[in-house]
Amino acid sequence: MMKRLQWAMCCIMLIAVATTAGAQVSGAGLKDLEKPYHPEANAQADLDSLLIIAQKEHKRIVIQAGGNWCIWCLRFHNFIQEETAIAELVHDRLLYYHLNYSKENKNEAVFNRYAPEGAKLGYPFFIILDESGEVLAVRESGTLENGASYDKNKVLSFFREYIQ
Repeated sequence: MMKRLQWAMCCIMLIAVATTAGAQVSGAGLKDLEKPYHPEANAQADLDSLLIIAQKEHKRIVIQAGGNWCIWCLRFHNFIQEETAIAELVHDRLLYYHLNYSKENKNEAVFNRYAPEGAKLGYPFFIILDESGEVLAVRESGTLENGASYDKNKVLSFFREYIQ
């Protein structure tokens, strides 16, 4: 009887540990995730610099609009860093920029220039620029989600659409 009780307690402990570990990975909170948005940045100057690189390297620019206040924005950033195939694709074939939108800096001029209707999509959303700075697309992120995270194949397909 005592061995059965010990065995049952051991199983309960293992389930509790596994459940807690899984929750920490998929349910990381705002304070646990890297903050890639910079309210103090001059977004247009940053993008102008990226456009020079885009022209030299014949790459497109993916702008992820959002802020450090947005859990889905931070989850997406974290997701594309941790998924090796996505991280390599972005690093090798695209230029990436986090365009801040927050009470500290709404970057209104930049948003008006590249995605005047973008805020209607919710955050994060993406603005794709060609190497000359022309907007190719403004896309929402909801279709890339999977539960409390994102779907690897959908994200890869999304990025591959804009590789030259």
